[in-house]
Amino acid sequence: MKKVLLLLVAFRLSAAVSFGQISWSQQYQQYINQYKDIAIEEMHRWKIPASITLAQGIFESGAGRSELARKGNNHFGIKCNGWQGRTVYHDDDRRNECFRAYDSAYESYEDHSRFLAGSQRYSSLFKLKLTDYKGWARGLKAAGYATNPQYASKLIEIIQLYKLYEYDKAKRADKFMVEHSKDRRVDGQELHPIKIFNDNYYLIARRGDTFRTIAEEVGISYRKLAKYNERDKRDQLEEGEIVWLKKKQKKAPKDYKGRLHYVRSGESMYSIAQSYGIRLKSLYKMNGLSADHQIRVGDGLRLR
Repeated sequence: MKKVLLLLVAFRLSAAVSFGQISWSQQYQQYINQYKDIAIEEMHRWKIPASITLAQGIFESGAGRSELARKGNNHFGIKCNGWQGRTVYHDDDRRNECFRAYDSAYESYEDHSRFLAGSQRYSSLFKLKLTDYKGWARGLKAAGYATNPQYASKLIEIIQLYKLYEYDKAKRADKFMVEHSKDRRVDGQELHPIKIFNDNYYLIARRGDTFRTIAEEVGISYRKLAKYNERDKRDQLEEGEIVWLKKKQKKAPKDYKGRLHYVRSGESMYSIAQSYGIRLKSLYKMNGLSADHQIRVGDGLRLR
């Protein structure tokens, strides 16, 4: 069951960057989905383009997979200069350099904004329009943010590939995503990371989770959570299960049009529906199957 219900996550991982060219990656897109609202909120607060913040976060942290991001929630490669908080050490331009560490990615995004806004080195950038992401990218490189000679062009490439410039015109951020990113611990327990797929929020269950415990964390009725996931409210969840936080969609996203899901060993109609954020009834209906139909390994299922 765990292997099956992690399908969504595993399916969407792919290589992101080659030496000379940045290529589209589902993992990069997932990073954008997870942190775009923090970037938008920071843009409204500090007047730093959300596209620039996201592109830097992606490039500096490898979409959250770098050692600095994993060990210290440092998504922007900011070093310790003048820092009084927690630290981590990492080889960079020199061996064992000191980097800032944070309790959450949200704190890293906040400090990134303060770092840029509070430094005379970057003051000229704040005279640029929020939509001038090229000027910001080149200005960051010229001001010495990074030593990579291709830094500006890489940021611009990421912004254009993922159309991050669209977020520079955003009127508001998704408050649910922002608020959940702020405090990463409740009673000493780290919160579940919330992700977005198919116009819905989801998280991955841990050992011992129930709809009630997750409901207390995310502020949604446990009865509603169970209903959204087409389960009984008293069910004990298995480690690795996907838990949707809103009512599931009738179909998979548009980019799945014309694509089939081929049934793997151990999968069920329910686990497949959960993997793509689709209502079980809708998955049966769009494939012309009755509710008692037994799928077999290798069967192809339409997703929209």
